[in-house]
Amino acid sequence: MACLSPLQLQKFQEDGFLVLEGFLSVDECEAMKQRIGEIVAEMDVPPHCRIEFSTQHEEQLQAQGSTNYFLSSGDKIRFFFEKGVLDNKGNFLVPPEKSVNKIGHALHAHDPVFRSVTHSPKVQALARSLGLQMPVVVQSMYIFKQPHFGGEASPHQDASFLYTEPLGRVLGMWMALEDATLENGCLWFIPGSHTSGVSRRMIRAPAGSWPATSFIGAEPDWDRSLFVPTPVQKGALVLIHGEVVHKSEQNLSDHSRQAYTFHLMEATGTVWSPENWLQPTAELPFPALYT
Repeated sequence: MACLSPLQLQKFQEDGFLVLEGFLSVDECEAMKQRIGEIVAEMDVPPHCRIEFSTQHEEQLQAQGSTNYFLSSGDKIRFFFEKGVLDNKGNFLVPPEKSVNKIGHALHAHDPVFRSVTHSPKVQALARSLGLQMPVVVQSMYIFKQPHFGGEASPHQDASFLYTEPLGRVLGMWMALEDATLENGCLWFIPGSHTSGVSRRMIRAPAGSWPATSFIGAEPDWDRSLFVPTPVQKGALVLIHGEVVHKSEQNLSDHSRQAYTFHLMEATGTVWSPENWLQPTAELPFPALYT
């Protein structure tokens, strides 16, 4: 089972991230890639919902925040697109399967393949070895990082969007379904950057008010030299502390960098911020990881 050694646990606590190579088998990776291919082939997105996804601050507020499609995606399987793949009427300029930036945010709940990976015995064992008592799954995403134009993820902390009180209760599990290299946009981290709180928060406005989301605080101008590249092989799992600063560059290579990622929250003694964009719903309360 996937239990962490004391040394690995110490490294995660010091750095705020940890690479576990070989966590998934090739077959497990291929099953997810095959399933996502089927989901994309069946994709029927109304043109008015074809919003372009960006992590740049202003575009984030404008494109995501202003649209109900994003804000109501927490309990659904929905599609978000790369920049420049749609014309101004929402028609595809490239093949649809090459246009998707990510699919979110409830694959873990609604798709049997992704549900079984998320709740797999080895993921549960890993969570237990991290000391999680009552972890719940708050969201999941399939990230495509398309060749030639897969968008960058600018430096951020996951807890900016998934805020809890106290902090330190959110954990990302990022699974590489293809090799992640320097060329195709692997993750970069600032080791040890998870210990000084959160620099900004994305807040959801009360229903009906405008803009629908806003940011409190600002992302510091992080020193680029502090980031450490973290290339991993297909099948690797990267543990990501909710407050560690990380990014990925644009993918200008010929190869995609597909990944499945989901976030856990330790529910014991934790308050999920009612101001987070993502909220549990009557249809989908945050499911317990342990089955």
